Amino acid sequence: MPPRRTWLTFLIIIVVNFLLVRFLFPGGESSVTVPYTLFKQEVTKGNVERIYSRGESLTGQFRSPVTYPPASDTSATAKSRTGTTFATTLPAFVDPGLEALLIANDVEISAEPIEGGGNPILTFLFGFGPALLLILFYVWIYRRAARQGGALGGGLLGGMGKSGARRFDQAESGKVTFDDVAGIDEAENELVEIVDFLRDPQKYTRLGGTAPKGVLLIGAPGTGKTLLARAVAGEAGVPFFSLSASEFVEMIVGVGAARVRDLFKQAREHAPAIIFIDELDAIGRARGQMAIGGSSEQEQTLNQILTEMDGFSSREGIIVLAATNQPDVLDKALLRPGRFDRRVVVNLPDKRGREAILKVHTRGVPLSSDVSLQELAATTPGLSGADIRNLVNEAALLAARREQDSVRQVDFLDALEKIVLGPERPIIMSRQDRERIAYHEGGHAILGLVVPGADPVHRVTIVPRGQALGVTYQRPDADRYNYPEAYLRGKIVGMLGGRAAEEIVFGTRTTGAENDIEQVTNLARAMVTRWGMSDRLGMVQLAPAQNPYLATLGGYGGGQSFSEETARAIDAEVLRIIADSHEEARRLLTQHRRELDALAEALLARETLDEQEILRVTGLPPAPALESGKVAMTRTASPQ
Repeated sequence: MPPRRTWLTFLIIIVVNFLLVRFLFPGGESSVTVPYTLFKQEVTKGNVERIYSRGESLTGQFRSPVTYPPASDTSATAKSRTGTTFATTLPAFVDPGLEALLIANDVEISAEPIEGGGNPILTFLFGFGPALLLILFYVWIYRRAARQGGALGGGLLGGMGKSGARRFDQAESGKVTFDDVAGIDEAENELVEIVDFLRDPQKYTRLGGTAPKGVLLIGAPGTGKTLLARAVAGEAGVPFFSLSASEFVEMIVGVGAARVRDLFKQAREHAPAIIFIDELDAIGRARGQMAIGGSSEQEQTLNQILTEMDGFSSREGIIVLAATNQPDVLDKALLRPGRFDRRVVVNLPDKRGREAILKVHTRGVPLSSDVSLQELAATTPGLSGADIRNLVNEAALLAARREQDSVRQVDFLDALEKIVLGPERPIIMSRQDRERIAYHEGGHAILGLVVPGADPVHRVTIVPRGQALGVTYQRPDADRYNYPEAYLRGKIVGMLGGRAAEEIVFGTRTTGAENDIEQVTNLARAMVTRWGMSDRLGMVQLAPAQNPYLATLGGYGGGQSFSEETARAIDAEVLRIIADSHEEARRLLTQHRRELDALAEALLARETLDEQEILRVTGLPPAPALESGKVAMTRTASPQ
């Protein structure tokens, strides 16, 4: 029975039992509490029919209704009650003539309570009947559910043992193919063989070959792992079962394993089929390292997955796809041959990939003639497919808010600033604060033009956005995968340009350089501890790398694995790199003080300047390229 119908049945039974009890046992008339004097007066009048006495309490019935307090008493009219059943309290002193008075006026003196009596069998039946009916109904539900499939899989606990996997209907939800997936061609090429096997398994099995049972998609969030899995199912034209790994885990131990069994059972019934498990690390973490309390359920679920993947043959046409962004925490048994024996890395898209993703997501968006997807792709390094989709959506919403008929290039740029930097903050600042911010951002921009190899300055604004009071946005000419030491040192110099400009112009320091100092410290420490760019410490890795698929430029993590003397040397080298870069920033800005003043004045007048306006105001050419051979390009460890 569906849950909604079950609860409706419960409600109907409760209401029917309540009405039955109210009908058979209507509530007796509420008694009127009267004083003892009034009671004796009514006895004398012959208006008392019978009484029942217990201790000092006396109840009985009048022959005619009595109102108390009387209606004539205006102060107590609202509290007056009328009835034939009454109650009163005997006085503390003994009234020896009461019995004779009652007998003389034909009052029945009863040994039973006035409201008591009745058949005890009927009283028990109708008093406890509703509870008995509910118990019998629960017993019936339990037996009916037990006959349908056991106490866990489909019985008393309902569908807790069901997998809850969602089967995507290609006709209803729209068929997804490789044409809808762009920017990750290398991952698509790895999955072509899977699609071919699902379409024509005899092509491989006739020669004794078998397709991999499991394919693990590894990549940062938003890179399109789920979309890629759906595209595989769409290309192959087979059922696609999708669920998150966290849906296997429940409070009751054994439920996750039951759901795994049910999931693979459904897949076998619809074979050939694809099972997609998102966030596999939720249940696939190495056994023995999980938190106490949930480890038993997680380990049982993981063991069931391992057993199921061993139990089916690739000839059945079932492929298990899984996605994770933490492959380093997975249990080794999952990654051995025969289970997830093929691993596909889904990287962030490069410039050409981002342009292809933009073409996919702007199919239904009317674009203005000034929109250049190639330029937008160059402006969005490091963005994933999900980020680019959000960018297109934000630009379309912004154009609609501006009541335009199409989306323009400036809408995309404004949407990018909103996503990266946050929305504008309409705060009122003094002339002095605006001037400090203008020189701070101007210092970043000038160094972006004069430091060799620096990323081109795309935009400078002193409009507060998010938590920043001003922003200098730089974008690389091309995607970078290997960073020379000269580029990293130049980046540190550029980051310190804001603080250096404040010191040169105003001779003071402000809190505006907080984020710059944080980034500079992380980058300089990574140069010393991870990339061996210190002559004093040499090529020694002093900090364990983060997840290689999620590490970003300047990322630093891990525990200390060196002596205190080495720690002091690391701190000294980090301070030296930052101090040398700070001096270089001051030297360059002092040399280009005239251009810095001109840029600050333009920012105070217009608040936001793009790349061409910056070059026109300062009269400086773009930053020169790094000199060939200045720094050896032999480092292969990429910070991305």
